[in-house]
Amino acid sequence: MLRIVNFGITVKVRYNSSSMIQIKICGITNFDDALAAVDAGADALGFVFYPGSPRAVSPKTAAGIVARLPESITPVGVFVDEDQHIVRETLRQCSLRIAQLHGSESAEYCSTLGCSVIKGLRIKTLPDAEILAGYHVLAFLLDAFVAGVPGGTGSRLDWDLVSSIHAPHPIILAGGLTSENVGEAIRRVRPHAVDVSSGVERGPRRKDPAKMNAFVISARAGFASLSDPVAGQGKRHAIDG
Repeated sequence: MLRIVNFGITVKVRYNSSSMIQIKICGITNFDDALAAVDAGADALGFVFYPGSPRAVSPKTAAGIVARLPESITPVGVFVDEDQHIVRETLRQCSLRIAQLHGSESAEYCSTLGCSVIKGLRIKTLPDAEILAGYHVLAFLLDAFVAGVPGGTGSRLDWDLVSSIHAPHPIILAGGLTSENVGEAIRRVRPHAVDVSSGVERGPRRKDPAKMNAFVISARAGFASLSDPVAGQGKRHAIDG
């Protein structure tokens, strides 16, 4: 299966069609939620394979959902300090091309995994630019730091801190985003994409279609404002393949 991914970088896609990824909805656990996310206008869906997550799914469940997704949707597998062999096998079993890594994975781990990688970073203080430069990844996903929890907490990231980060790769903004604040977050941080999980949920392991619709509308409006010749002056844009 071939797909194009545009977190500022392109990889192969089926039929050589292109799509720009700006909105990722993570923590998908069932097909109904996946379909509602697609209907809302999400570009990418995240499937969590970290056993400690309340949104964890089995490879079998994820594979069944991914097989029924439109080709325009990019599915992403989320892992935390997992053995490389297990990551590769899960990606193969679920027809996934991208691994989102939310643990302490090194630059070497990412570069030798053999697939496109989104490296999750839990931001507490300004990260070392030299360390970031050592990672050859598709993008960095920036999330709020919560001790002992690798992600998906709903805690808001410090936007002022993130705005001062000069990353060598595209930035995906996460951390406490909702339909009420995502537009402002995009205008202030100017990320290439945004990622949401708890901010569009109605309960444990269930997404809320109305919240997903509202989030996508607000995010699209935020990204559109970056294209305005005045309001968007000097801002970063996602790249259309």
